[in-house]
Amino acid sequence: MNISGVPSPLPSESSSGDPRAAAALGHLEELARELEGQPEALLALLRRLEQLHRTIQDGPFRASLPEDRNHLFDLLAEMERSGGWPYIPRLQLRTFLDLLQREEADPGSGSGEAEDSLAA
Repeated sequence: MNISGVPSPLPSESSSGDPRAAAALGHLEELARELEGQPEALLALLRRLEQLHRTIQDGPFRASLPEDRNHLFDLLAEMERSGGWPYIPRLQLRTFLDLLQREEADPGSGSGEAEDSLAA
């Protein structure tokens, strides 16, 4: 399960992967739960995770890609079957600020609309 209590999207990957990675991810989920209510600390954690994602993507992952066209095709086909490219979506700060300003301008509109827009 992930920190929100929802099962991880790729349970087969986590169970068949390196146990060290599973333990590290478990520690990160625990840390995120401990930091709940501390948006600055959670933001710093998210930034470090994004940096780590890029480092792995541009370094070890890219260096590990098969040079043989057939093996590369097989890897890409497996990636597609198992959930596609691991992407870390980013909340657009400008959109977030615009929603907050709109809510301040019209306090009677309720916060549900802003929350729905942020989730999309």
